[in-house]
Amino acid sequence: MKIAVDIDDTLNILDRVGRASAYIERNHLPFRLKNPDAAALTEVFDWGYDDVLKFVREGGVAAFTDAEARRGAKEALASWRAAGHVVVILTARTKEWFGNPERVSRDWLEKRKIPYDALEANIPYGEKGKYCAEHGIGILIDDNVNACLDAQARGVRAVLAVGRHNAARAREVAYGGVNWKQIDAVVRHFLTNTPL
Repeated sequence: MKIAVDIDDTLNILDRVGRASAYIERNHLPFRLKNPDAAALTEVFDWGYDDVLKFVREGGVAAFTDAEARRGAKEALASWRAAGHVVVILTARTKEWFGNPERVSRDWLEKRKIPYDALEANIPYGEKGKYCAEHGIGILIDDNVNACLDAQARGVRAVLAVGRHNAARAREVAYGGVNWKQIDAVVRHFLTNTPL
Protein backbone atom coordinates (compact mmCIF):
# COMPACT_ATOMS: atom_id res chain seq x y z
CA MET A 1 0.00 0.00 0.00
CA LYS A 2 1.05 3.60 -0.55
CA ILE A 3 1.26 5.72 2.59
CA ALA A 4 1.59 9.53 2.38
CA VAL A 5 3.27 11.39 5.25
CA ASP A 6 3.46 15.15 5.83
CA ILE A 7 6.67 16.75 7.17
CA ASP A 8 5.95 19.86 9.27
CA ASP A 9 4.33 19.11 12.64
CA THR A 10 3.95 15.49 11.54
CA LEU A 11 7.47 14.15 11.02
CA ASN A 12 9.04 17.07 12.86
CA ILE A 13 8.44 19.49 15.72
CA LEU A 14 8.49 23.14 14.66
CA ASP A 15 9.46 26.01 16.94
CA ARG A 16 7.62 28.90 15.35
CA VAL A 17 7.65 31.11 18.43
CA GLY A 18 11.30 30.99 19.51
CA ARG A 19 12.97 31.82 16.21
CA ALA A 20 10.40 34.41 15.21
CA SER A 21 10.53 36.07 18.66
CA ALA A 22 14.30 36.39 18.42
CA TYR A 23 13.99 37.87 14.90
CA ILE A 24 11.32 40.36 16.02
CA GLU A 25 13.36 41.43 19.04
CA ARG A 26 16.63 41.66 17.10
CA ASN A 27 15.01 43.89 14.47
CA HIS A 28 12.97 45.95 16.97
CA LEU A 29 9.72 45.10 15.20
CA PRO A 30 6.33 45.97 16.74
CA PHE A 31 4.74 42.51 16.37
CA ARG A 32 3.17 40.80 19.36
CA LEU A 33 2.53 37.14 20.09
CA LYS A 34 -1.01 36.29 19.10
CA ASN A 35 -1.28 32.48 19.27
CA PRO A 36 1.76 30.44 20.37
CA ASP A 37 0.01 27.21 19.33
CA ALA A 38 -0.99 28.32 15.82
CA ALA A 39 -0.25 25.86 13.03
CA ALA A 40 0.54 28.61 10.54
CA LEU A 41 3.49 30.94 11.03
CA THR A 42 1.30 33.77 9.76
CA GLU A 43 -1.01 33.33 12.77
CA VAL A 44 1.58 33.15 15.57
CA PHE A 45 2.19 36.92 15.73
CA ASP A 46 0.10 39.90 14.65
CA TRP A 47 2.09 40.31 11.47
CA GLY A 48 1.13 40.18 7.81
CA TYR A 49 2.06 37.68 5.14
CA ASP A 50 4.78 39.92 3.68
CA ASP A 51 6.35 40.26 7.14
CA VAL A 52 6.42 36.48 7.53
CA LEU A 53 7.89 36.04 4.06
CA LYS A 54 10.64 38.51 4.91
CA PHE A 55 11.36 36.62 8.14
CA VAL A 56 11.60 33.30 6.25
CA ARG A 57 13.90 34.79 3.60
CA GLU A 58 16.13 36.41 6.24
CA GLY A 59 16.92 33.13 7.98
CA GLY A 60 13.59 32.09 9.43
CA VAL A 61 13.53 29.10 7.11
CA ALA A 62 15.88 27.53 9.68
CA ALA A 63 12.82 26.95 11.88
CA PHE A 64 11.94 24.30 9.28
CA THR A 65 15.38 23.11 8.18
CA ASP A 66 16.68 22.71 11.75
CA ALA A 67 13.49 21.20 13.18
CA GLU A 68 13.96 17.99 15.12
CA ALA A 69 12.31 14.80 13.94
CA ARG A 70 9.59 13.42 16.18
CA ARG A 71 10.68 10.38 18.17
CA GLY A 72 9.69 7.11 16.52
CA ALA A 73 8.89 8.56 13.08
CA LYS A 74 12.00 7.18 11.37
CA GLU A 75 11.45 3.71 12.82
CA ALA A 76 7.78 3.61 11.83
CA LEU A 77 8.48 4.59 8.22
CA ALA A 78 11.35 2.09 8.04
CA SER A 79 9.12 -0.73 9.29
CA TRP A 80 6.38 0.08 6.77
CA ARG A 81 8.89 0.06 3.93
CA ALA A 82 10.43 -3.19 5.20
CA ALA A 83 6.94 -4.71 5.05
CA GLY A 84 6.71 -3.73 1.36
CA HIS A 85 4.68 -0.54 1.60
CA VAL A 86 5.55 2.62 -0.32
CA VAL A 87 6.13 5.81 1.70
CA VAL A 88 5.44 9.07 -0.11
CA ILE A 89 6.43 12.31 1.62
CA LEU A 90 3.67 14.79 0.80
CA THR A 91 4.37 18.36 1.88
CA ALA A 92 2.70 21.72 1.34
CA ARG A 93 6.08 23.49 1.38
CA THR A 94 6.03 26.10 -1.40
CA LYS A 95 8.59 27.59 -3.76
CA GLU A 96 7.78 31.06 -2.45
CA TRP A 97 9.00 30.16 1.03
CA PHE A 98 11.59 27.46 0.35
CA GLY A 99 12.96 28.29 -3.10
CA ASN A 100 13.35 24.63 -3.96
CA PRO A 101 11.01 22.84 -1.55
CA GLU A 102 11.92 19.40 -2.89
CA ARG A 103 15.64 19.92 -2.24
CA VAL A 104 15.11 21.54 1.17
CA SER A 105 12.78 18.71 2.21
CA ARG A 106 15.07 16.00 0.83
CA ASP A 107 18.02 17.50 2.73
CA TRP A 108 16.02 17.53 5.96
CA LEU A 109 14.89 13.91 5.50
CA GLU A 110 18.35 12.64 4.57
CA LYS A 111 20.12 14.40 7.47
CA ARG A 112 17.75 12.64 9.86
CA LYS A 113 17.97 9.34 7.94
CA ILE A 114 14.21 9.19 7.48
CA PRO A 115 13.39 6.57 4.85
CA TYR A 116 10.93 7.21 2.03
CA ASP A 117 10.29 6.21 -1.57
CA ALA A 118 9.03 9.42 -3.18
CA LEU A 119 8.72 13.10 -2.33
CA GLU A 120 6.09 15.54 -3.55
CA ALA A 121 6.25 19.19 -2.48
CA ASN A 122 4.07 22.23 -3.08
CA ILE A 123 0.85 20.21 -2.60
CA PRO A 124 -1.55 22.58 -0.79
CA TYR A 125 -3.41 21.17 2.23
CA GLY A 126 -6.68 21.53 0.32
CA GLU A 127 -5.30 19.31 -2.43
CA LYS A 128 -3.73 16.50 -0.39
CA GLY A 129 -6.86 14.32 -0.21
CA LYS A 130 -7.40 14.69 -3.94
CA TYR A 131 -3.72 13.96 -4.64
CA CYS A 132 -3.89 10.78 -2.56
CA ALA A 133 -7.09 9.59 -4.24
CA GLU A 134 -5.70 10.28 -7.73
CA HIS A 135 -2.35 8.58 -7.03
CA GLY A 136 -3.58 5.41 -5.34
CA ILE A 137 -2.43 6.40 -1.86
CA GLY A 138 -4.46 4.52 0.75
CA ILE A 139 -3.34 6.28 3.95
CA LEU A 140 -2.53 9.94 4.69
CA ILE A 141 -0.76 11.00 7.89
CA ASP A 142 -0.95 14.76 8.40
CA ASP A 143 -1.38 17.34 11.15
CA ASN A 144 -3.87 19.40 9.15
CA VAL A 145 -7.43 18.50 10.17
CA ASN A 146 -8.96 19.72 6.90
CA ALA A 147 -6.49 17.70 4.81
CA CYS A 148 -7.40 14.59 6.82
CA LEU A 149 -11.14 15.23 6.53
CA ASP A 150 -10.87 15.74 2.78
CA ALA A 151 -8.85 12.53 2.45
CA GLN A 152 -11.47 10.60 4.46
CA ALA A 153 -14.25 12.00 2.25
CA ARG A 154 -12.38 10.67 -0.78
CA GLY A 155 -11.99 7.16 0.63
CA VAL A 156 -8.42 7.61 1.85
CA ARG A 157 -7.76 6.58 5.44
CA ALA A 158 -6.43 9.52 7.43
CA VAL A 159 -4.39 9.62 10.61
CA LEU A 160 -4.12 12.98 12.35
CA ALA A 161 -0.78 13.81 13.97
CA VAL A 162 -2.22 15.48 17.06
CA GLY A 163 -0.47 18.47 18.64
CA ARG A 164 -1.35 21.59 20.61
CA HIS A 165 -2.21 23.43 17.39
CA ASN A 166 -4.95 20.99 16.35
CA ALA A 167 -6.04 19.24 19.57
CA ALA A 168 -9.32 21.19 19.78
CA ARG A 169 -10.42 19.69 16.45
CA ALA A 170 -8.76 16.27 16.75
CA ARG A 171 -12.03 14.40 17.33
CA GLU A 172 -13.25 15.46 13.88
CA VAL A 173 -10.83 12.96 12.31
CA ALA A 174 -11.66 9.28 12.85
CA TYR A 175 -8.10 8.28 13.79
CA GLY A 176 -5.12 10.06 15.27
CA GLY A 177 -2.12 9.85 17.50
CA VAL A 178 -0.25 12.23 19.78
CA ASN A 179 3.04 10.42 19.15
CA TRP A 180 4.52 8.11 16.54
CA LYS A 181 3.90 4.99 18.62
CA GLN A 182 0.17 5.73 18.42
CA ILE A 183 0.33 6.76 14.75
CA ASP A 184 2.20 3.55 13.89
CA ALA A 185 -0.41 1.47 15.76
CA VAL A 186 -3.24 3.06 13.73
CA VAL A 187 -1.40 2.51 10.44
CA ARG A 188 -0.66 -1.13 11.36
CA HIS A 189 -4.37 -1.52 12.19
CA PHE A 190 -5.23 -0.27 8.70
CA LEU A 191 -2.63 -2.52 7.07
CA THR A 192 -3.44 -5.71 8.96
CA ASN A 193 -6.97 -5.18 10.31
CA THR A 194 -5.74 -5.99 13.80
CA PRO A 195 -7.46 -4.39 16.79
CA LEU A 196 -6.10 -1.12 18.13
